[in-house]
Amino acid sequence: METESPKQDNAGAKLHVSGKVQQVGFRWFTCRWAKELGLSGFAKNLDDGTVRIEAEGKKSKIESLISEVKSGPHRSHVDEVRVEWIPFEHRFRDFEIQRK
Repeated sequence: METESPKQDNAGAKLHVSGKVQQVGFRWFTCRWAKELGLSGFAKNLDDGTVRIEAEGKKSKIESLISEVKSGPHRSHVDEVRVEWIPFEHRFRDFEIQRK
């Protein structure tokens, strides 16, 4: 029986979140959840009013973050979360909020 290496459980994801997601604490909300889940990456406001999130870590933890992001903080309203799965490349040391 073959066992999977822990590296195979790791993944990366790019999320594009639209709706009322700026000036409602959305990046802080995302950062708090990502850190709690042990993920690295960033959340950033974009000029078009959306939020871009990149996350790396265990795929199951990224899936949990996606679920939280779909709900968002109480003052937000998420219309859509587009997810692009990418290879885990260990590009980040921590999860942070990026400024424009």
